[in-house]
Amino acid sequence: MASTNSSSQFGTSFSPALGFRFLLLAVLSILLLVIDNRENHLDAVRKAIGAAVYPLRIVVDAPVSAWHWANETTASRNQLQLDNSRLNTERLLTQAKLQRYAALEAENARLRAMLEARSRVREQVRVAEIMSVSSDPFRHTLVIDKGTRDKVYEGQAVIDAEGIIGQIIDAGVLSSQAMLISDPGHDLPVEVNRNGLRTIARGTGEFDRLDLPFLPNNADIEPGDLLVTSGRGGAFPAGYPVGIVESVTRIPQEPFAAVTATPAAALNQAREVMLIWPSDINQQDVEPAAESENDAEAAAGDGTDAQASADAEPGAPTDEDETDE
Repeated sequence: MASTNSSSQFGTSFSPALGFRFLLLAVLSILLLVIDNRENHLDAVRKAIGAAVYPLRIVVDAPVSAWHWANETTASRNQLQLDNSRLNTERLLTQAKLQRYAALEAENARLRAMLEARSRVREQVRVAEIMSVSSDPFRHTLVIDKGTRDKVYEGQAVIDAEGIIGQIIDAGVLSSQAMLISDPGHDLPVEVNRNGLRTIARGTGEFDRLDLPFLPNNADIEPGDLLVTSGRGGAFPAGYPVGIVESVTRIPQEPFAAVTATPAAALNQAREVMLIWPSDINQQDVEPAAESENDAEAAAGDGTDAQASADAEPGAPTDEDETDE
């Protein structure tokens, strides 16, 4: 009985003290929150507590940091090799893309040069892409992606942004074969732009050299003279650059001088070429090349037959009309 009374007295005496302490701490906390929110008087206390607790944070975080460090330093050799291989692959792909960008930039420059050259000519011009180049060292030919479907005909002139490339020798339906002016079997009527001296430029089998074998020793020609197409023969329109005279050697015992020239066009570097239709021929009316090379050259001639037809009386039948009939 006595123990029961003592325990009840003990609980009754301490209960009010605990409640009062809790109430006091709650009021104090609310007061501190209000003071810190309005005037920030407890910033210094908060910083001091943070500095005091910082070593404890390091001690608590040390096991986790040590575990991560051990995993990173003890990474497997295979993983490192895989990462190295992946990085090398990405580097190679990046370099390949950069090379492609350089190629596209060069192609863009070439196309711009061709467009600029196209704006300077009066004839009808169309761009064609080179599909293949002959591997025969004695035959300088190439294949382009335009044929009779695109009104290409045999004997048609082929140029690039710098000058004459060659002419069509075999026109197919979808592709055509062209002979370069550097081919040993190709002769091109040219004239010296400075004085109008006419001669023949012959291919030598070398991409960087042409021969002018029919100039006498007293011919007015000098190194540096520009050679252009003369328009004779009908295949090439007049006035297109062919080459630059490189050397002139006059031999007294020989009837002709030894004259060489450098082609104006990059014959072994071209990727795109241009096909020319003469200004007096409508491109839509050009017949597909199903005839021989001589007939094609006659069709692209200097217009003597057309002039004769124009001089005839209106309504009078011409030779061309009789042929059609």
